[in-house]
Amino acid sequence: RPAKMARLFARLLVVVLGLVVRSSVALVCCEGPHGRGLGRCSSLRPMEEHSYVARAVEEEDLLSLGGQSFRSRLMLGTGKYASVEEMAASVRTSEAEIVTVAVRRIEGSSTTMLADAIDWDRVSLLPNTAGCTTAEDAVRVARLGRALSKSLGQDDNHLVKLEVITDGTYLLPDPVGTLVAAKRLVDEGFAVLPYCSPDPLLCRHLEDIGCAAVMPLGSPIGSGQGIDAVACLQIICDQSSVPVVVDAGLRTPSEAARALELGADAVLANSAVARSNDPPRMAEAFKLAVRAGRLAYNARPMPKSDKAVASSPLTGLPQGYSS
Repeated sequence: RPAKMARLFARLLVVVLGLVVRSSVALVCCEGPHGRGLGRCSSLRPMEEHSYVARAVEEEDLLSLGGQSFRSRLMLGTGKYASVEEMAASVRTSEAEIVTVAVRRIEGSSTTMLADAIDWDRVSLLPNTAGCTTAEDAVRVARLGRALSKSLGQDDNHLVKLEVITDGTYLLPDPVGTLVAAKRLVDEGFAVLPYCSPDPLLCRHLEDIGCAAVMPLGSPIGSGQGIDAVACLQIICDQSSVPVVVDAGLRTPSEAARALELGADAVLANSAVARSNDPPRMAEAFKLAVRAGRLAYNARPMPKSDKAVASSPLTGLPQGYSS
C-alpha cells in the first residue's frame, strides 16, 4: 500500500543519511600528512571534532586593526561594572582581545588597579576619549591614552576610540568635530576608530581621511534598543573597505550576532554586559553570539523567496504519496 511503502522509504532514508553523516565525520577527523584529513583516523570525540573544525576556521579569519591581528571580534568596555573583580571576570570569559577604557576615568590608583586586573600581554588597550565635547579636547585626551598604552607595555599600540559628543540628551556623536579630530589624529600616527552615527556618507569620509575602522552606533548609547538603522548599517558594511565595528545600543547577544550577519567585522559591548544580572556569563554569551554571527556571514545565508520552497524533494516518491 502507498502509505506503508512511504514509511519504509522514510526509514531507509534515515539509515542512509546516518551512514553518510558518520562517514563525513570520519573523513574530517582523519589526519593526513598536512593535517587536512583523509589520513589516519584520530580518536577525537564528536564535540572535539566540531571544535577542531571551528578552530581551523577561526585561525584563518582574523580581524586586522592598526597593524595588529585579533582572533576575537568582540571588544569589551570597562565601565558600569559593580566591581573591578566583576569587570576582570567578564573580560576573561568574553575572551576579548581589545578592551576599551575611558582615559578620563583613569587617574592615580585607578591606573594601578587597571594594570593589575587585566592581562595586558594578551589584551590590547583601546583608550577612548569619552567625555570630550570638542575636537581639540579629544586630540589631547587621545595623546594621554597613547601614553597610558605605553605605561602598560604596549609601545606599538596606537589604537584610539574617538568620541566627540556635544549632545547631552541622546549622547549622539558630533560628525563635524569627529571629522576634524580624526584627521588630526591620523596625521599624528594614531589608528583611529571613530564612534559615529550610522551615516554611510560620514563613514566614507572617515575612511577617506585614513581612519583604521568606523564605529557606527546601533542605537543611542546605553539605551538597549538594539540595531535601529539596519538599512544604513548594511550600506556601511557593503561599501566600507576598513573594518566596521558596531558600537552602542546593544542589549542581547542575538543583536551582536545580527550585526555580524549583516557584515560588520566586530562589535563593542559594555552596558549590555555590565548592567546584566550576571556580567561574566553575559560576556560569554556575547562571545558565542559573535562567533555564530561571523560563521553565519561567511557561510552565506540562503536567498529569500516570495514563495514557499519545499525542503524535501517530491520526485521519486511512491505513486500516490503526497505531502
